[in-house]
Amino acid sequence: MKRSLLSISLLISFQISFGQFQWKNISVDTKSSFRALSVVDDKVAWVGGSIGTIGRTRDGGKTFSFKQVNGFETLDFRSVYAFDSLNVVIANAGSPSFIFHTTDGGKNWKQVYRNDAKEAFIDGIDFWNDKKGMIYGDPINGKMLLISTNDGGITWSEVHESQRPILKEGEASFAASGTGIRCFDKKKITITTGGKISRLWTSNDSGETWSVSDLPIIQGIESAGAFSSVFWNKKGVVVGGDYKNDLQTGQHVYLTLDKGKSWNLPIRPTRGLREAVESLGDDYLVAVGPQGADQSNDGGMIWVILSDEKGFHTIRKAREGSLIMAAGNGKIAVITKKTKP
Repeated sequence: MKRSLLSISLLISFQISFGQFQWKNISVDTKSSFRALSVVDDKVAWVGGSIGTIGRTRDGGKTFSFKQVNGFETLDFRSVYAFDSLNVVIANAGSPSFIFHTTDGGKNWKQVYRNDAKEAFIDGIDFWNDKKGMIYGDPINGKMLLISTNDGGITWSEVHESQRPILKEGEASFAASGTGIRCFDKKKITITTGGKISRLWTSNDSGETWSVSDLPIIQGIESAGAFSSVFWNKKGVVVGGDYKNDLQTGQHVYLTLDKGKSWNLPIRPTRGLREAVESLGDDYLVAVGPQGADQSNDGGMIWVILSDEKGFHTIRKAREGSLIMAAGNGKIAVITKKTKP
């Protein structure tokens, strides 16, 4: 009994000292489910969600204003990329697939792309800089949908079929958090796929050519696979699971120390399905999912509890600054670093 009590005490002390961040919910008055999030800096962030809803904060999350995109109130906006408080690109999940662009903070939206294919389904968006970006989606005729822009989202064009990854039967992606695509450095891009086949697609030339590697993460059924990944230096983490069994643990989170050449299970994993993982700098990470959020300060080897708050799907850190936000089912939260007592 004494040994058990000592072990519990040590574990509690370890978790308290290990956890570097704290969670705070923001009061929002909306029934929209948010799966799209873009944090620009310490003041400006945008969310996108169901029932055609777009939200913006200009005070670091203290207050949000929400609007529905006029004429498109039934769409589910699961992809958003904000350049500032006025210029934003959004896209919906489902068919027809639309991309919209605004230059006046969402007062007016211009439709800049439409795809009526029944298979059309946009999964995420990211940019390398203020001009060059990429949107990806589920396969059409066996090839991943890729749409690119070179003018900050004003115009978009589909990448030629010869340059689009050929996916295996049952291989697609999840539009659960918008973090299945990462554009970084000057020309690198990674895309995670899931379902019956879960793989990591990588390009070092802005998507002109691709390499692919298998992921050891749980897969083989349409509801499972990799949902999100993030890379820094030579390290990386991929998270996922099975959204029909979101408390299942085991092969649902992996880390790499060699740019994805090999993958390792963590010593202590996240507590079930995680739909988004974000790097907070150095080796600090946060991962969120429907049943809670976890944090790591060692590159994903050991995960401890950040929050038991349910219904969150996505998390992002400011591209310029330290603001960290999460969003989910009518919920938004701010994650801050703990202050020393």
